[in-house]
Amino acid sequence: MAPSMFDTVLVANRGEIAVRIIRTLRRLGITAVAVHTAADADARHVRDADLSLQIPKYLDIEAIVAAAHAAEAQAVHPGYGFLAENAAFARRCAEAGLVFVGPPPEAIEAMGDKIRAKATVSAAGVPVVPGGAEPGDSLASWTDFPALIKPSAGGGGKGMVLVRAAAELPAALESARRTALAAFGDGTLLIERYVADPRHIEIQVLADAHGNAVHLGERECSLQRRHQKIVEEAPSPFVTEETRARMGAAAVEAARAVGYTGAGTVEFIVDGTTGAHHFMEMNTRLQVEHPVTELVTGLDLVELQLRVAAGEPLPFAQDDVRLTGHAAEARVYAEDPARGFLPTGGRILALREPAGAATAEPGVRVDSGVAEGGVVGSEFDPMLAKVIAWAPTREAALRRLDRALADTAVLGVTTNIPFLRALLAHPAVRAGELDTGLVERILPDLVPGTQVPREVLAAAALVFHALPQGGDPWEVTDGWRVGAPAWTTWRLETRDGVHAVQVRGLPHRTAEVRVLGDAAASGVSATDPALSGQPADPPVPARIRQDGSLLAVTLAGRTTQYDRVRHGDTLWLGRDGAAWAVTRHLIGDPGDRPGAAGAGDGVVRSPMPGTVLVVKAQAGDRVDEGQPLLIVEAMKMEHTVTAPVAGVVAELLVQAGRPVDMDAVLAVVTPAAVTPAGTIPAGTGEEG
Repeated sequence: MAPSMFDTVLVANRGEIAVRIIRTLRRLGITAVAVHTAADADARHVRDADLSLQIPKYLDIEAIVAAAHAAEAQAVHPGYGFLAENAAFARRCAEAGLVFVGPPPEAIEAMGDKIRAKATVSAAGVPVVPGGAEPGDSLASWTDFPALIKPSAGGGGKGMVLVRAAAELPAALESARRTALAAFGDGTLLIERYVADPRHIEIQVLADAHGNAVHLGERECSLQRRHQKIVEEAPSPFVTEETRARMGAAAVEAARAVGYTGAGTVEFIVDGTTGAHHFMEMNTRLQVEHPVTELVTGLDLVELQLRVAAGEPLPFAQDDVRLTGHAAEARVYAEDPARGFLPTGGRILALREPAGAATAEPGVRVDSGVAEGGVVGSEFDPMLAKVIAWAPTREAALRRLDRALADTAVLGVTTNIPFLRALLAHPAVRAGELDTGLVERILPDLVPGTQVPREVLAAAALVFHALPQGGDPWEVTDGWRVGAPAWTTWRLETRDGVHAVQVRGLPHRTAEVRVLGDAAASGVSATDPALSGQPADPPVPARIRQDGSLLAVTLAGRTTQYDRVRHGDTLWLGRDGAAWAVTRHLIGDPGDRPGAAGAGDGVVRSPMPGTVLVVKAQAGDRVDEGQPLLIVEAMKMEHTVTAPVAGVVAELLVQAGRPVDMDAVLAVVTPAAVTPAGTIPAGTGEEG
């Protein structure tokens, strides 16, 4: 039964959390109202809501309040993010007669300031990490190293700096203060003793307005990169029943100390050697990783938030909480691990979620904010979805999560799924031997290379070869000629360069395919693969079967299934969670894009979708290899784009302030010395 005082609730957020909240609202029979900007008019959360209203910006408090009144909503759920921990927003909702689905503004303020939060919970008997804080302490005189500097007003790992020696301290303080001011508008810092082999473990708490407070066990969040969580699980493989009881009691006391109500998370840093736990901070909102707690407790945290906000008491006591089985969650981001985890973007051309999510099979859940056809831009967080798995044991849950990721296909946007699968397969992760520095230490083992598998190149060439080339039957590229079939050579451009692949025959019946050396694609005659500098693969029998978005490719008797989608001259192929974009160019095709000849040609492309922040060169300038040309910004991340070769800037195709897509051509540098490559005669193919 829905909370009696709420008929309509406005969700003041977007993406996967808005979709997830709307799901519970509709299950409870509550009208779900979405807000959206003009660019998000067709977003998934808008499609899922009962009613949607356009606002100028997602952080426009007055516009959100006005939208809630227009929709006759009684309450506003902020999801997570900036507004969820904004005391001014909570107060404005109350002034407007709206229930803020979250804690009181005083609790938000008490826990939002890390310095004040540490003092408050310490007074309540909760252990904290020894440290100092501004303005009362002089951080420059700190002597206990290694140490960790943190912005007092921040979260999400922004501005945190590890200092290993006194000599590093001045520069670290300057860097952390600069980041804190830019991200949070407050440069106040604190410093803490760095805990050796730390594990990041957090406790989910719930409290109502009737004096009841409970915890729902812990979440293991130690798998992080640059203080950003990647994979979370519940319960922790490290925490014992006794430790859980101690940490849970401490978390409840921390919540009581600030008069907390609703759902919140108390985060602890735990010494991996001694097991000693210390309060870090409290997140006064729903956490991204809340689904793992829901799967092991069987509770809907959003429903409980709504009931508490409606004035109801918690429907259970601490002794009623049971943890059953194990759950693990992986965050799927639009980012490219092979390019230093730079954000990516583009249109989602095809999307397939794990079978468990589609069939409601117990054990697999997907919280997603994207839909096929949607555009992933650079103005929002790059998280696309969370894939969550439950099983009776941790080992089975990790296996099920890996399988679910393998069954996920996102075509059109590069994601971190192969990285996530490599992380889940690592022996230390399987053994539960985790700490917050593990991912950084093993990163070289986890990041996939840029090289496209040769079987993917062969599959793409077969698909392109099977496409009709025109209405004339004599234009079918089956390689037929008097005497013997001929080879057709396809030049395929991928992220790692340009490749030549030859096909002869009819791919839907019987054909042969061979991958040539990369240099052959740049102009060396493909009739003599030895000239390419890399041996060609021997010809193998091949056949393809296409069924809608699925492609079955048989090479030398072995069949592999791919997800596929074609976008113009680019074919996206997906398999086991990985995806590759392959663009076709017939040998000698005069329509080749600039830069198709591969690395070293002087074409400068954007490493990520974003906005050109600074232009450091002009057309006609002489530049050295590695000289900065432009700065592209996305998600508050700046990336300097440099000259790939020494030469002259022949073309500059962008201006400061202009948006650019990933891999868009920004400039062309004419190399100082150009050696023309051999050419291949124009035509639809080459016989050999």
